[in-house]
Amino acid sequence: MDIQERTILMAASRLLHYPEEPFPELEKEILECMEENITKQEWYEKGKAALAPLRSLPDKDRKEIYVSTFDLKSKLGLYLTAHEFGDSAKRGSALIKLQKNINEAGFERGEGELADYMPMLFEFLAVCPDKFDNERLVRRLAVALQYMCEHIAEDNPYAPILHLLNNYVFPEPTHEEIEKIKCEREEADVEELPYPIMYE
Repeated sequence: MDIQERTILMAASRLLHYPEEPFPELEKEILECMEENITKQEWYEKGKAALAPLRSLPDKDRKEIYVSTFDLKSKLGLYLTAHEFGDSAKRGSALIKLQKNINEAGFERGEGELADYMPMLFEFLAVCPDKFDNERLVRRLAVALQYMCEHIAEDNPYAPILHLLNNYVFPEPTHEEIEKIKCEREEADVEELPYPIMYE
């Protein structure tokens, strides 16, 4: 991946983590990084535009929307193997293999993060040296991202971030790749969690 793709991956990684840091500071750092590394005007403008819907939200609203978008809906979950295998027993072995590959590349995951957490995988791809072959991981993420883009509401403030990744960083999945994930994935037992989420 080139520096422009890596920049978008890193920005998306930070934006798709649970929103704990103040958005003005996060936005400032992302814009500075994009100005320094992105030379394609269209990419820069799309990246800048993807920040706008989140900028207008109070912190509490951002947290509520984040949880309702990514934590309560299985179709928009941020865990790669959950998209691929749902509740299948295959998910456990896939997680182990993914963790092994990440560790072999020398990447240190954040405490408590599962190896298939997609924001972490975006960061991994952004910093991983080219000598490591991550083509299969890239294609797996491409399939999951397209699925998410098809199911996220267009007025959701996180939608532009997913579309940015889908349109400018990841390759278009093949018909075979899409059909394979449909066949292997088992639907989760519940679509929404049966208890309320409390916000601070």
